[in-house]
Amino acid sequence: MNIDQAKSRIDVLTAELNAHNHAYYVLNKPSISDYEFDAMLRELQDLEIAFPEMAAANSPTKRVGGDITDKFEKVKHRFPMLSLSNTYSQEEIIDWENRVKKSIQGEIEYVLELKYDGVAISMTYEDGILVRAVTRGDGDVGEDVTTNVRTIRSVPLKLHGTGYPQSFDIRGEIYFPHAEFERLNAQRADDGEELYANPRNTASGTLKNQDSKLVASRGLNCYLYFVYAEQLPFSNHFDSLTHAAEWGFRVPKASDRYIERVNDVDGIMSFIAYWDKHRHDLPFDIDGIVIKVNRYDQQRQLGMTAKSPRWATSFKFKAEKVLTRLNEITYQVGRTGAITPVANLEPVFLAGTTVRRASLHNADQIEKLDIREGDYVYVEKGGEIIPKVVGVELSKRDPNSFPQLYITHCPECATELVRTDGEAQHYCPNEYGCGPQLKGKIEHFIARKAMNIDGMGPETVEQLWDAGLIDNVSSLYSLTTEQLLPLERMAERSVEKLLEGIEASKSQPFERVLFALGIRHVGETVAKKLARHFKSLEALMLAGKEELLHVEEIGDKIAESLLIYFADDRNRAVLDALVAAGLQFTMADNTADGGSQVLDGKSFVVSGVFNAFSRDEIKDLIEKHGGRNVGSISAKTDFVLAGENMGPSKLKKAESLGVPIISEDEFLSIINQDREG
Repeated sequence: MNIDQAKSRIDVLTAELNAHNHAYYVLNKPSISDYEFDAMLRELQDLEIAFPEMAAANSPTKRVGGDITDKFEKVKHRFPMLSLSNTYSQEEIIDWENRVKKSIQGEIEYVLELKYDGVAISMTYEDGILVRAVTRGDGDVGEDVTTNVRTIRSVPLKLHGTGYPQSFDIRGEIYFPHAEFERLNAQRADDGEELYANPRNTASGTLKNQDSKLVASRGLNCYLYFVYAEQLPFSNHFDSLTHAAEWGFRVPKASDRYIERVNDVDGIMSFIAYWDKHRHDLPFDIDGIVIKVNRYDQQRQLGMTAKSPRWATSFKFKAEKVLTRLNEITYQVGRTGAITPVANLEPVFLAGTTVRRASLHNADQIEKLDIREGDYVYVEKGGEIIPKVVGVELSKRDPNSFPQLYITHCPECATELVRTDGEAQHYCPNEYGCGPQLKGKIEHFIARKAMNIDGMGPETVEQLWDAGLIDNVSSLYSLTTEQLLPLERMAERSVEKLLEGIEASKSQPFERVLFALGIRHVGETVAKKLARHFKSLEALMLAGKEELLHVEEIGDKIAESLLIYFADDRNRAVLDALVAAGLQFTMADNTADGGSQVLDGKSFVVSGVFNAFSRDEIKDLIEKHGGRNVGSISAKTDFVLAGENMGPSKLKKAESLGVPIISEDEFLSIINQDREG
């Protein structure tokens, strides 16, 4: 390869790796497997070694592994948060161990641990108190997610016992336990929402959510696996973790074989072989094994590279993949009309379960892989809750097969499908005449986070629909005992419970009703912001595009969706029926529960730690008294409410823009002054 060819290939690899990094760390939607990513990274690394003049300063090979968003305050790590080098073969582990032995004289002990498939976190403790939790970010700078990490019950806010350093960091991994992830996806399925793809990405998205109450409800957990300090009272890594457990940290236990000490490469291979076989029995995901030199003096002797320690490495398991026959491609219609192609497979055992169906995502994916009915396909389940087809075994293809033609009409109502520029999926536009869409809207309406109608689920919706008793959400409020009792499985008590649930739903607040309507792009958060801004359905319906765009987080797509929804006579008829049924379409007067409008129209950025209230409680008080919480400081921000440890970057920005900075006491004085007056 000459220098021009090398430059061309380096440019291609750099662009692709940057795009994959963005998809993984920012969008939480990985576009290729870890193995494929690492293979590309290694190819780029080899090219940069062969042609050093082509190696750019900001090459993906020099990245530790993360990206930083604008959601949270940025914090510089006291100790760089490096990533580990990855290996996929026993030969590479042997090579690594040989390099260690060449550099270290005397006996070497290795500590073996599980490589948790989650989100790396660094927590700082001062005098035994948690003061900060920061994501990896780019290795030098991460994001302060302390408020969210405080909601994780296994994270100690105050340490037990004695003997811990006055100031230290402890590193670990925050992950989604399988049971909690499956519970969340079951709930989303009941609510008619798209399922989350895998625990790792969902943990990352959850940890960076602005609503810590939502984070607390998710059931995240963590394992801690490394202690950092200027001076540690221990000589090795294993002893540090043993003492960290005594201080209250959740660390891997030798009794579970989550951690083990060995003296040679045979012990390393034995541990890897054991967990390659048993990893699917764990209640959480792992994607490999971490190997560390145990003694700190030997770690210091081995040192670091620019992005990873020489005294540690990781062995990564390849995602499990099996070959099976694709019998048929069918298509599902979602509540929004989105069409999802599904591969119906010859049943095959994969990663602990029997797989019969796998997602094909969209028409582009089918075309990209050239998937055809009758093909033998590779199915992967590397952390995915829904298995996916990742390739075709062309040697087994029927020579008489034809390329798969994506459907042009809805499989349920035969309406011609549409595909909007910039969107990956096809849609059925027959919103008011397509059965799955209509039933899906009702299922969304009754869901727990919406109207929360007790005694009603998707099966009941199906039954009432088939009986001709409901055809849209408003018809729920005209159901009677006489209509319901003749139905199968509808005893007197179940009918009574269902009607009580429907009646009770009339007291749900305006923002829940607005979310329940299922307006496209209007989720829980957007519904809450719209309700609090406009105060009533009538005001919202009268709003023009410009007025809608002035609401925080409302962009063109949401504004257009609202205008289209309210302009349709069929929607207006349903809304009229819901108003007549007695649902709440105005914001409740918050003065009845101690609130006021003293902060009406004022926007606040909340930063730091407070004495009398948590950050969430402070934000609730702002909204209770008519104010708005915003995520970042701008010239339009009215106040920055600053607690202890407010980030210096936010302080500097507020001062440069002339935004008033008030303390917790000053804020309480403002809202209490109104009450006293």
